[in-house]
Amino acid sequence: MIMRKMLLVAVCCSAVQGALAESINVAVAANFVSTFTLLKTQFEASSGHTLKISSGSSGRFYAQIKNGAPFHVFFSADQSTPQRLEAEGLVVAGSRLTYAVGALALWSANPALVVDGVLDGAQVLQGGDFNKLALANPRLAPYGVAALDVLTALGLLEATRSKWVQGENIAQTYQFVSTGNADIGFVALSQISQIRPLSQIREDEVLLGAAWLIPAELYRPIMQDAGLLRRGETSQAAQALLRYVRGAEARVIIEANGYRWPAP
Repeated sequence: MIMRKMLLVAVCCSAVQGALAESINVAVAANFVSTFTLLKTQFEASSGHTLKISSGSSGRFYAQIKNGAPFHVFFSADQSTPQRLEAEGLVVAGSRLTYAVGALALWSANPALVVDGVLDGAQVLQGGDFNKLALANPRLAPYGVAALDVLTALGLLEATRSKWVQGENIAQTYQFVSTGNADIGFVALSQISQIRPLSQIREDEVLLGAAWLIPAELYRPIMQDAGLLRRGETSQAAQALLRYVRGAEARVIIEANGYRWPAP
């Protein structure tokens, strides 16, 4: 009798959890999508909710959200885009949070540009001995803005402009370099770093090819914000997701994938 009651309670609890589970649409900036996929696995396992991911540039997502795209949560590659959406009433006021701080790298898959396993990024850029320089479109992608900051700081903005090839987002920029269509390119460190904390990566280290970990003082901090969109305002799953990405489990995953953890 007791066993039957216990089984009945377990079945009821399972049914309640299933009834409360939601499926939500999440817009994720291209640079963060591989990391978010890992977060998704853990979040779904612990919450019972289901996340449907769409990947793209922050600028494109801004336009889509303005036009009524059915997203519940937005993970941007910057702060300004969610801020604009909040000012326009499309992100729930007070829901924005910084979930990661991005890092920029200059990466090459061309062994001719590597000396003793190291890519001297500043020297390669100054020498100009490369076919194309890939970067994300700065009008759409914050990592593209950061790339322009670096070129400006090095005094190479105009000298390199004729060799630029621009991707709509950082994922396309990575593809340009990985396929050899561009000898070098500005990518997110998260795209090329091994799975371990950023603090353990040396500036001169080879990362799945050869890369220069660009000094942070050469570009504005890439503060990446997320926000609860109006469609997700009453969604328990959407609210739980935003709480989760600021928790200890998410921090381990985010830092292990080449991001800095935002200050409190």
